Amino acid sequence: MSDIETLPETAPKRVFIKTYGCQMNVYDSDRMADALAPHGYLPTHEIAEADLVLLNTCHIREKASEKVFSELGRLKELQGEKRAAGGDMMIGVAGCVAQAEGEEIARRAPVVDLVFGPQAYHRLPDMLEKAQGQRHMHPALKKAVIDTDFPEEDKFEHLPAARKEVTIKRGLTAFLTVQEGCDKFCSFCVVPYTRGAEVSRPVAQVLAEARGLVEAGVKEITLLGQNVNAYHGLDAAGRSVGLGELAFLLAEIEGLERLRYTTSHPRDMDDALLAAHRDLPLLMPYLHLPVQSGSDRILKAMNRRHTAAEYLSLIERIKAARPDMALSGDFIVGFPGETDADFEDTLTIIRETGYASAYSFKYSTRPGTPGANLTDQIAEEVKTERLYRLQELVNKQTADFHASCVGRTLPVLIERVGRMPGQVGGRSPYLQAVHLDGSTDLIGAIHEVEIVGTSTNSLVGRLKQAAAA
Repeated sequence: MSDIETLPETAPKRVFIKTYGCQMNVYDSDRMADALAPHGYLPTHEIAEADLVLLNTCHIREKASEKVFSELGRLKELQGEKRAAGGDMMIGVAGCVAQAEGEEIARRAPVVDLVFGPQAYHRLPDMLEKAQGQRHMHPALKKAVIDTDFPEEDKFEHLPAARKEVTIKRGLTAFLTVQEGCDKFCSFCVVPYTRGAEVSRPVAQVLAEARGLVEAGVKEITLLGQNVNAYHGLDAAGRSVGLGELAFLLAEIEGLERLRYTTSHPRDMDDALLAAHRDLPLLMPYLHLPVQSGSDRILKAMNRRHTAAEYLSLIERIKAARPDMALSGDFIVGFPGETDADFEDTLTIIRETGYASAYSFKYSTRPGTPGANLTDQIAEEVKTERLYRLQELVNKQTADFHASCVGRTLPVLIERVGRMPGQVGGRSPYLQAVHLDGSTDLIGAIHEVEIVGTSTNSLVGRLKQAAAA
């Protein structure tokens, strides 16, 4: 069932999905909504009117579990208010925190009806049916439905196609997961334990979903994966296809105008992917390529399996293939054992690379990871000071990059009405927000925009035709 006309004739139920963390969780939340749609659930942005609330959690950020339990406390109060008024609300916890701590969530928060990991959301309707069967049981007998197994079946094969009217609501840009899991086992990271081993979707499946998105009006697709450039999906002949070749196949879809991918690992940037950046105009010149540290000693302790010199050499090769490439990165400061000299090495690699943007964090332990057992922890005040210095450097580079765009004419995908009257906004090839004066007729297409200024986090543009008039 993929069309709204096939939904039950009874009044629709409402589902509110709160998404934490990465773009892949955003994609997963959309697919949860798709899985529930044939069963009479329509999305809502108003939590108070929801019959079902799902928290799609992320385990990457610090104190992720505590934030989930805090939210569950608020939901318990809201559920009580709804029941007092004659209604009800079911509550589910999904995602990576659920995968890592499912039994603990069920024990500490009896208000939760279902707990499931990121590999199980295709079974959400069945879980929901089981949970509904327990709604009228005595609280002492009621147990949350828990599904945190890593299934052998392909969850994507069991999901319904995205309903076209829902896809349209997602806008002109869309995420498309092509790869999940991680085999790298960086010592600070929980992903291999919450998402499992690296798995790539078959080529035909990816192409079919991409065509469906484009038919629904999507102009720009971002391919997602924990290690997206480790993609190795099989084609119809059973041949392994890498991300570079997949990009060439996607470029053949009529109506697809822009292509991006995230997140990449330096060890998986191969020649075919560099060739795609060189030869495919629709593959945007903006690459998120985390390095985490500039110190070889710390990189080894992190189990990154590359050196700072190898990373810088790769950057040279990328820019040789695509001279206008802009880079973003990830950095962790205060990893156990990090000395002042190690931190200075990180500042050095930032200066040598020149980032358009970057994400940076203080190291915090994740239970179950090798890093959690390291004893040489860095004092919190030292981590805070180092993070401030690093962000100061990165913010300057970002401001410099924005300033370098002034005077250039960039193709901007106009996506929305702007904040000010008579204004519209969109994204540059470098993922920068751009706002300019213009009518809503501009929305939905790529327009040549002259960049005339910058603001704190965006560019100010002027429609090229207006500039020439």
